[in-house]
Amino acid sequence: MINIAVMGYGTIGSGVVKVIDINGESIAKKVGEELNVKYVLDLRSFPGDPIEEKVVHDVDIILNDPDVKIVVETMGGVKPAYDFVKRALLAGKSVATSNKELVAKHGTELLEIAQEKNINFLFEASVGGGIPIIRPLNQCLTSDEIYEITGILNGTTNYILTKMAKEGAEFDDVLKQAQANGYAERNPAADIEGFDACRKIAILSSLAYGSMVDFEDIHTEGITNISAVDFKYAAKLGRSIKLFGTSKKKDGKYFALVAPVMINENHALFAVNDVFNGILVKGNVVDQVMFYGRGAGSLPTASAVVADVIEAAKNLNNNMMKPWKAEKLALSDISEDTKKFFVRISGVAEDKKAEVEAAFGDAEYITIDGLEEFAIITPVMSEAEYKAAAAKVDGIINMIRIEE
Repeated sequence: MINIAVMGYGTIGSGVVKVIDINGESIAKKVGEELNVKYVLDLRSFPGDPIEEKVVHDVDIILNDPDVKIVVETMGGVKPAYDFVKRALLAGKSVATSNKELVAKHGTELLEIAQEKNINFLFEASVGGGIPIIRPLNQCLTSDEIYEITGILNGTTNYILTKMAKEGAEFDDVLKQAQANGYAERNPAADIEGFDACRKIAILSSLAYGSMVDFEDIHTEGITNISAVDFKYAAKLGRSIKLFGTSKKKDGKYFALVAPVMINENHALFAVNDVFNGILVKGNVVDQVMFYGRGAGSLPTASAVVADVIEAAKNLNNNMMKPWKAEKLALSDISEDTKKFFVRISGVAEDKKAEVEAAFGDAEYITIDGLEEFAIITPVMSEAEYKAAAAKVDGIINMIRIEE
């Protein structure tokens, strides 16, 4: 029997206990031993719950028990999760976590401790919920030189954008629906401002490129400026609007960005809708590999956590996840990156054509009946060139980057 402890009995933590209970017999066959949840750490007591007798309120009970070999961290946030996880690793206990904030901020240090102790710090569920992506990057795609990772990494924003596209609704109205349906938090800033996707693309990039990518270095934009009118243009163009987290190696430079993008139906992520996530990995040998599934939710995320627990149980004295380099990967300023831009401008296209062409050059024009505005798709230009050109045109309403 291998004893584990679960820190945090919320949505994901309770899901972990449930998965082990439901699939205990098959898990035991895979591990070779039964997994036993010995402790559940939480501030609450849960009277009447099957785990009531296992609940403890003092983390030292877990950390000082030599029988506990694996700790599951599903508390979320950095404090006190970082302190608890670090102490668990230093005590020789492997850790499985779903906490992307923890991994993005302290993953380098925690991976190094795990390697020194010949144990494991595993975090499959920190990106993509139930989608297997961390282990494939760490094990299955190591023969490739990965040059791009692009993902729809946040189910809340994807749900909102999908509803806006299908119903023609405005952002604020759909956000309220998402909150009512439990897809968005009461304070949704981490999702709708892009911070959640930013931390996730930082983790994936650190794995892919072998050096720490600091999420604070990634230019991040959310979806709060996207409107129903943007989707009218997207529909006319046969395109969709998604929130992408992207990192890529281009001409020896590394770029990373979180922002809304317009994509056409030929893009691999075009049909990833609702609360689903999709992650596209491009390598110099494998070409393109796509990972798709539910990016959040109790049982899908818990399934990924338990998969890590199983791997940790099968490798109690064998470090699996080699740390990425502690030196930060130098990201180039996105002002150097190039692409096309979709730009909405107030006024009549014919009246402003000379002004627009003087700034942007030869552009594609799009109009929609009944709107006192028009849109253009610019030629390929750098972010810096776009910014300079936009400053020369009055009445710009919104801009969305285009990914082909």
